[in-house]
Amino acid sequence: MRKDFLLEVLVQELPYKFIPSAIAQLKSLFEKLFKENGLAYNYINVYATPRRLAVLVSDLALSQETVQKDAKGPILNIAKTPQGEYTPAAIGFAKKNGVELSDLYEKDNYIWAKIEIKGNSTKDILKNNIEDLFLKLQGAHFMRWGYNSEKFSRPVENVVAILGDEIVDLKIFDKQSTNTTQGHRYSKNKTVVIDEPKNYIELLRKANVIVNQEERKDLIIQSAQECASKNNLQIKFDNVDELLEEITFINEWPIPVLCDFNEKYLQIPSIVTTTVMTQHQRYFPLWDKEGKLSNHFITMANYVGDEFENIKAGNQRVICARLEDGVFFYQEDTKTKLEKKLDNLKGMTFQKGLGSLYDKTLRLIDLSDKIATSLNIENKDDILRAAKLSKCDLSTKLVFEFTELQGFIGEDYAKCDKEKENIAKAIKEHYFPLGANGELPSAIEGQIISIADKIDTICALFISTQKDKKKKRPTGSNDPLGARRAAIGILRIIIENNLNINLEELIKYSVNILSKEFSIETEDVLFDELKDFFIQRLIFMYEKEISTNALNSVSEFNPLANLSEFIKRANIVMQYQQDSDFEAIKENATRVSRILKDNKFSSVDEKLFVLSEEKNLYNAILAHNNSDKDLKTYIQSLKQLIQPTVEFFDKVLVMDKDEKVKNNRIALLNKLKDKFYTVCDFDKL
Repeated sequence: MRKDFLLEVLVQELPYKFIPSAIAQLKSLFEKLFKENGLAYNYINVYATPRRLAVLVSDLALSQETVQKDAKGPILNIAKTPQGEYTPAAIGFAKKNGVELSDLYEKDNYIWAKIEIKGNSTKDILKNNIEDLFLKLQGAHFMRWGYNSEKFSRPVENVVAILGDEIVDLKIFDKQSTNTTQGHRYSKNKTVVIDEPKNYIELLRKANVIVNQEERKDLIIQSAQECASKNNLQIKFDNVDELLEEITFINEWPIPVLCDFNEKYLQIPSIVTTTVMTQHQRYFPLWDKEGKLSNHFITMANYVGDEFENIKAGNQRVICARLEDGVFFYQEDTKTKLEKKLDNLKGMTFQKGLGSLYDKTLRLIDLSDKIATSLNIENKDDILRAAKLSKCDLSTKLVFEFTELQGFIGEDYAKCDKEKENIAKAIKEHYFPLGANGELPSAIEGQIISIADKIDTICALFISTQKDKKKKRPTGSNDPLGARRAAIGILRIIIENNLNINLEELIKYSVNILSKEFSIETEDVLFDELKDFFIQRLIFMYEKEISTNALNSVSEFNPLANLSEFIKRANIVMQYQQDSDFEAIKENATRVSRILKDNKFSSVDEKLFVLSEEKNLYNAILAHNNSDKDLKTYIQSLKQLIQPTVEFFDKVLVMDKDEKVKNNRIALLNKLKDKFYTVCDFDKL
């Protein structure tokens, strides 16, 4: 028999960023609990609002299955007397397993019994495990609340635990389980009695709580669109996933409220207005039918009722105060041209011990010039102009107030100053991509400056950690200055735009600029660490498309000098891994490598050959064509070396007692290894 199970933990308002993680954790923990205890069920749904976390399990078995087992008893000559009667040992075995003596049977010279192991009830399993399971939830800023020694995100106010129509007797944070919960704070139905788990969603809906987060999200989108449409406006849900998730998890009963502000605030860059609304105030901006930003917005109210004037007035008061600051900062900033703000960067530190943002700007100009030259760009004026202006907006009042708008403000101010369109766009896009999978700079000016900026930042970081051992370099959990993200950005820009840039040379050039400018003697190992850092990011980028061992096997072939060639080589190696001849090449190559170890002899003397197999292998190596640059053709050509290599190993003892013969054979194998390892490092496959 099966019944539905419901667990609801009512809490004070949870941080919205914790809720999606809690949903995933709860689902995983309950799946694990039921699997470990052999409890069958249909499905598990986890629901969450800012005030509650709920787990609804469909068709949960009411107990573990009864298991039949053959229990092995004492050996026959101990279990029975010579007369065939059961001894105390056999009697004790039967009693221990709850069977009659008549149920015992003989097998393989032992006494056995068939026993039944009854499964525990589901109620007992839930009672004994749920509090511990709930306390396994992890999140940021957990605290102890009241007299409880355990930590959680917010204080627990109530617990509902019912299996079918019965309350499961358990506690979480000293809160005894019941079948009663609370509706929305403003609902007329304050107290809600849950008769059965299957009625939970609808009973809460009647109390103005939409517990299903996906349903709430859809309602937010639909109701906001309807509200905008009624007022001849439009709403855009592109690139607002984070905002939509936040609004979903701060509301139990979302209602759209249309608000507005004075049109004078539309004079400031629209990116400022929309940033204030979306990232600071959780509002949805609205556009008119022509696509121009309007002076209207929607706020989603977690409210039950029909009196919205106070809500509207409060939100309009807040947005106007924020936008008033924006107008003031904008007017102050635009009193001088963007170029005039360059000197202000002299007073702004880039990195301790590595100068100011003005110094960084000069390095960007130098690096951009270097990259443009390597790409054979004849007219570099616009690139260098954009590089010069790229950091100027960091000294503006508007960016100081809204740091996330760096670059966007620079673009707008450059347009105000009548700079060329491509220069203004490059100022904005040199920060791209803003995330690992974000949009890349669309034009060559932005691409070059973006690479220069990120290279300088990464090299400066590594040099600064060399100077100050207390500083940390990027790791899996630590990413100062977003270095890992910046490295991926550089690699993506070069690869996806097919730019012929030798990244290894560029890293050396950047390190050289920094070390000379700040009189820092860079350690020899620094460049190797930088190179390895980029290669590891490169492997990380492609490990879902190309097998990791294929990527690692070609990582020693100077991948940063030609990124596209690295990816091409790794792909070819991965494709050939399924080929039987390639497997034979690999086996012979790794055998050669194991024998050679660090032996470096390379000069072969034919006069020292003792066996014909040595001569045959040597002639095969000499006959092999090394000039073919096509890797696939080269791999095919290596097949002609398989047979003489196999025959060599069958007949020839490499480590001969004669030192000269041994060293000559090692030299022969070194030449063979050079042939094989031109493809990849087979030891890493």
